[in-house]
Amino acid sequence: MGRSSVRGEGTRPRGRHDGPPGSGGAEAAGGRSGQGRRSGAAPAGTGPGRAGLPSRRAPKSGKRRVLRWVATVLALLILGTGGAGYLYYKHLNGNIRKEDLTLGDKQMADHKANAAGQTPLNILLIGSDARDSEANQKLGGAKETFGGTPLADVQMLLHLSADRSNISVVSMPRDTMLKMPKCTDPDSGKVYAASTVDVQTNESLGRGGPGCTVAAWYELTGITIDHFMMIDFAGVVSMADAIGGVPVCVDANIHSRGSDGKGSGLKLKEGTTSVKGKQALQWLRTRYGFEDNTDLGRTKAQHQYLNSMVRQLRKGTKLTDPGKLMSLAEAATSALTVDKGLDTVKKLYDLAEELKKAPTDRITMTTMPNVYGTGQFSGRVYPKADEAEQVFRMIREDIPLDGKASKRKTPVVTDKAAPDDEISVSVRNATGTDTLGPAQGRASTVKELLTDAGFTRASVDSQNTEPAARTGLLYPSADLEGDAQAVAKALGIPVAQVKKSTEVSGIVLAVGADWREDGAYPAKAADEKTPESANPLNGADEKACMHVNPNYTW
Repeated sequence: MGRSSVRGEGTRPRGRHDGPPGSGGAEAAGGRSGQGRRSGAAPAGTGPGRAGLPSRRAPKSGKRRVLRWVATVLALLILGTGGAGYLYYKHLNGNIRKEDLTLGDKQMADHKANAAGQTPLNILLIGSDARDSEANQKLGGAKETFGGTPLADVQMLLHLSADRSNISVVSMPRDTMLKMPKCTDPDSGKVYAASTVDVQTNESLGRGGPGCTVAAWYELTGITIDHFMMIDFAGVVSMADAIGGVPVCVDANIHSRGSDGKGSGLKLKEGTTSVKGKQALQWLRTRYGFEDNTDLGRTKAQHQYLNSMVRQLRKGTKLTDPGKLMSLAEAATSALTVDKGLDTVKKLYDLAEELKKAPTDRITMTTMPNVYGTGQFSGRVYPKADEAEQVFRMIREDIPLDGKASKRKTPVVTDKAAPDDEISVSVRNATGTDTLGPAQGRASTVKELLTDAGFTRASVDSQNTEPAARTGLLYPSADLEGDAQAVAKALGIPVAQVKKSTEVSGIVLAVGADWREDGAYPAKAADEKTPESANPLNGADEKACMHVNPNYTW
């Protein structure tokens, strides 16, 4: 379908923002969450069925214990040895819609490998509120928006650590105000200029597609994004049905429907209920009825749902026969729009194989720390400067949000440090930021600190001034690790900031933006704790329960 032009910057889209502070919009039909800007996914079960597939059962395999919505590919690959199976595999690949990863004009930085040569994976999960198909219109209501520009009403960044030991998820409330980057629509060629005023983050989808949402995230956070996955209303319903239900909990009877008609329609009894289909969509879209009736409460409910869904999928109790697996395969592939790096079922399966390596108790769900705006942006939210950046930095530097990294012991180093006066150190001034140039003379000042500490072979590298948010020491090989740690110890730099890098040929001290002022290194700037304002929720927490707003009980 065609796309309507983007709304004026800084203005509130008509009919979508009449809620209370933080609400982000009218919820007469249940708020807005959910995909894409083109024709919506057909409900599960449409398209070619299972006719012609070999009747034999797929062999049992432990690989089915992966995240089940893509584990189906295992059976398909086995069945695919026959012609019908191969054709069905091609059919599933054809279900998946593909878009460009980023539509911005800034090239994302490459990941820096850890000491073992491993790199993290960052995946942006997007829920679109598109009313672009009969199924989406029926589920989404709000007839005045049928065929309109979709909004990216759910945005979650999933970070899989380089060593695959943990997963961190950061949600950005849809009401977040930020500067939009320049984006170019890959189909029409239309160029959306970078905004000069703050724009609500969910409008990014209307600036060319999900690739602009990726660009907006990179602009704000500096986090390199490897992939995106987008789903719409109908996709949520078909996936929930195929899974067989997800347990959710409320601390009182809830009916998300006010006297003014606002609400998702969700009606549940106190306690735990397994929701699926339309009821699952209602849960994910409910704002009126959870906590303070804002988008922040809805985000918390989404975290609880996703954690519970992962636990269900990993139990594997709902999906043990090929028929159900095939239904889930159809639902999953029809529901998704992905970047071109995830354009086949096999690639999705490989991604799932990586994700399953992180245990459930090492999954941490968080929300971007935020503050409410003022004036015309009252009721919208902004990133909470220091605390939001703390979360973003931890993701960029592959520091787990569950806090377990700070408990690790100092690594055992077999390489003994040479005498201080024999260790060569190259000092760089990396104190520049997006808004500030490098602090004058910082490399020379820190070089003198090293000289005074006995590292007389320290020198200044004035040719390399690439900015770094945090001060760090880099070394190229294991035989220099002990030397690098000795330098860090002399300056009070935490050992966690000493890292192996193939980009240097000797020991390099990059003086970052956290050490722009004279004096000893401010160790507090290296705090690895996730701010409480991020509301961290552990994936293994089965006691999590949403608080019901007293005005929406029955």
